[in-house]
Amino acid sequence: MTSGLETALAEASSPSWTHRVRAGRDLAAFADVSEAAEALVGLLLDVEDTAVTRQTAEALARVGTVAAIRLIALAVVGADDHQADWLQTGVHDALVGPGGVPDVAAACGKLARDPEEAVRQGAADISAWADGTGC
Repeated sequence: MTSGLETALAEASSPSWTHRVRAGRDLAAFADVSEAAEALVGLLLDVEDTAVTRQTAEALARVGTVAAIRLIALAVVGADDHQADWLQTGVHDALVGPGGVPDVAAACGKLARDPEEAVRQGAADISAWADGTGC
């Protein structure tokens, strides 16, 4: 494991929300690494601070890979209504932010065929957000 990944993994469990936000941003590039993926889902569902949820979702949406969007989809299904609102806001921020992002809709289309029902359901929600919020 690279030291950057190790540092980000350690920060993911920090009591400091600012460290957890940084971990979410740093780990997003490692969405396809199992240890990072587990930490990222935890950050997406952070119960202590909505900034962690929002900014981790934004970072993953900016990465835009199927692996990254899959993690958001899993979190959507496990989220309460409040967390889901912040997940949606993070995805929206990425889609309307400067510099553009990879095609989240294309990733959702691939995830619509995922063998895991929760992933398919979460991907459908993300797709609706992208289509229905003017993103």
